[in-house]
Amino acid sequence: KGGAGFKPIADYIHNLGLKFGIHIMRGIPRQAVHAAAPIQGTSKTARDIAHSFSICSWNTDMYGVNPNADGAQEYYDSLFDLYASWGVDFVKVDDICITEFKPHDLYSAKGEIEMIRKAIDKCGRPIVLSLSPGPALLEQAEHLSRHANMWRMTGDFWDNWPQLYNMFEKCHQWSPYVKEGCWPDCDMLPLGRIEINNRNDGGTGRNTCFTKDEQITMMTLWSIFRSPLMLGTELRGLDDWTLSLITNEEVIRVLKHSYGARQIMRTDDTVVWKSKDEDGSIYVAFFNTSFSKTYPSVSYRQLGLNGEYEVRDLWTHEGLGTVTERLGTELNPHGAALLRLREVTVI
Repeated sequence: KGGAGFKPIADYIHNLGLKFGIHIMRGIPRQAVHAAAPIQGTSKTARDIAHSFSICSWNTDMYGVNPNADGAQEYYDSLFDLYASWGVDFVKVDDICITEFKPHDLYSAKGEIEMIRKAIDKCGRPIVLSLSPGPALLEQAEHLSRHANMWRMTGDFWDNWPQLYNMFEKCHQWSPYVKEGCWPDCDMLPLGRIEINNRNDGGTGRNTCFTKDEQITMMTLWSIFRSPLMLGTELRGLDDWTLSLITNEEVIRVLKHSYGARQIMRTDDTVVWKSKDEDGSIYVAFFNTSFSKTYPSVSYRQLGLNGEYEVRDLWTHEGLGTVTERLGTELNPHGAALLRLREVTVI
């Protein structure tokens, strides 16, 4: 209204104590190219910077931008100057992490990623940059780390065990690249009511197909790996169980204050991860990837520990006593445990 764009919406969201994010497609609108719309601050038009053959197969509204064209950087600069004036905090750019128009070069939008990074750095406002879709290319990890804050490690993630099982290997591969400001992205959390109107189910919608144990597994892996937690749910219909998962302060601390997460063991039915907290605590996550109950354990040597440690279960909020040589737990099928270890101080 009145040419204000999204700023009134952003102001309202900020007044609620929340951040404001938008989703955009890579490139420049084809309509702007056909109209030869001028590029702000230049004598060039949209026709001068467009890659007319660079079109997303599943959303054909945009042409890619030629990073070597005069006016290309200025186009992205003008875009992010506008977003900054609105008060945007987060931008998800789609059709850019990998592209399909060059099957032999899935990272063909590399130049556009670099232009967007420059535009954000110049816009005068901190904006988180998230790149999609996945799977991101591991061989481009260093480039992604320099230019983006988030990037999708896989395609769209849904509520089925095969996709969750596959995420263990993806997290293992990408774990060396997790650091402050860089978070490889496991994608949304399909929790609670994830569809409210789907023609395939008669328009009745549905809840997640994950069991409660699988939901704990997903939350545990995302948290110890430090993937951004993005809810894919109907917020107005949150049940007590789902709310308890996403508001567990002890688990959220793992997400926000841990570092150095690594997979330290994997067998046919068990995955174990370890990380450290800024306060000196150790986190150990056990995962059961089988369809039967398991009793996994790891030795102090595997954990790189010495001494005596107090153990706390972060999902049940229960103290489990002390351990000195070996740490173990009991897990339901597809279940997980997230344990915190604190060294016992001898006075």
